[in-house]
Amino acid sequence: MGVGVSLSGLASAVANEGGVGVISSAGLGLLYRYFSSDFPEASIYGLKEEIRLAREKSNGVIGVNIMVAMSNFVDMVKTAIAEKVDIIFSGAGLPLDLPSFLKKDSSTKLVPIVSSARATKIICEKWLKQYNYLPDAIVVEGPKAGGHLGFKPEQIEDEHYSLEHLIPEVVQEVKHFEIANNKKIPVIAAGGIYTGADIYNMMELGAAGVQMATIFVTTDECDASDDFKQAYINAEKEDIGIIKSPVGMPGRAILNEFLEKVKQGKKQPIHCPFKCIKTCDVSSSPYCIINALISALKGNFKNGYAFAGSNAFRATTIISVKETFARLLKEFKER
Repeated sequence: MGVGVSLSGLASAVANEGGVGVISSAGLGLLYRYFSSDFPEASIYGLKEEIRLAREKSNGVIGVNIMVAMSNFVDMVKTAIAEKVDIIFSGAGLPLDLPSFLKKDSSTKLVPIVSSARATKIICEKWLKQYNYLPDAIVVEGPKAGGHLGFKPEQIEDEHYSLEHLIPEVVQEVKHFEIANNKKIPVIAAGGIYTGADIYNMMELGAAGVQMATIFVTTDECDASDDFKQAYINAEKEDIGIIKSPVGMPGRAILNEFLEKVKQGKKQPIHCPFKCIKTCDVSSSPYCIINALISALKGNFKNGYAFAGSNAFRATTIISVKETFARLLKEFKER
């Protein structure tokens, strides 16, 4: 949902329905380059602006997703906390020092995104020892998610790494810390959840709630262009595949002509304009990922592509966030 897909428009609409609306901090420096040609400076301004806009439209819960792999991770975290955003979600690496940025008067909750019980244990132990702090919740993202995945390519189709397998493991791991420290740590399931029945199934496995992304792309309030949303609606199941991202991780996207050219070795960046991701090596990268994602955001698929979850092909029409919530609730109750 990064680089403009989930900003204040979608986040506020979700928050107004009782969900947690999440603003993606990825690529804000490019979206707000009119403010400053300096990517980090524009990113800080952009995050402040999106939080302000979301607050204008909603009194609900607003979160910000900040990837550890981002080169401006620290700036984004400090900004989100200073703006008193309700929650920071952080993955794409282990956010081991996230609590260090909290001040005495901070109200922001901290929620790491993990892909294993082992990562959960590492984070909880480090936060507890170093900062006397435990996560306010934990998001467990499985291999059916869209975008960058925290799994090796061979693990993506392995049932031992499925979300259904991971949730009970993380719930069990979290229990040790809950009991020892008398603190409730909700486990939130993510990745490939598309229906009310899916939500029900995850909660039966011990999840306290779910994180959903793909289903909200095809909503009126999603901040992406109509052409971007239409790419989801036009996609068939076989169009959604795993790619090798320039940032060194596998990712799930809607396959297209741009990605086919990359596969054939026909794309090559001239230089790195933004240095937005720590792990991106421009000398070996076939293209600039932030430029590719923002091109797709605007509907220019000749120069980019859309990340998407495994269920993106199930989208058939664009509806409102309110209608999406109503449908999910109906499906959940019927389960």
